[in-house]
Amino acid sequence: MITLTESAAEKLGGIMEQKGLATSHALRVFVKGGGCGGMQYGMTFDEAREGDEVYEQHGLRVIVDSTSLFYVDGASIDYVDNLMGGGFHIEN
Repeated sequence: MITLTESAAEKLGGIMEQKGLATSHALRVFVKGGGCGGMQYGMTFDEAREGDEVYEQHGLRVIVDSTSLFYVDGASIDYVDNLMGGGFHIEN
């Protein structure tokens, strides 16, 4: 399972609302091969597909495919806003 902080869920929910995706889509978290650097984490807005794991935290649905779940299970996603700018941080 992936843990979303409240600030990450709030920021993502706001982005989805701006794009008109709040009711039809969820946050998809995935991994892809990164070459020499190993696996890379990614996030996008998507609809659930057969075989996906779907969680809900802080009112936001999170989707993970079964292959990615092996790598991201137990990860947490936070939104950090500091002097260098804001961004999402995935810690696993």
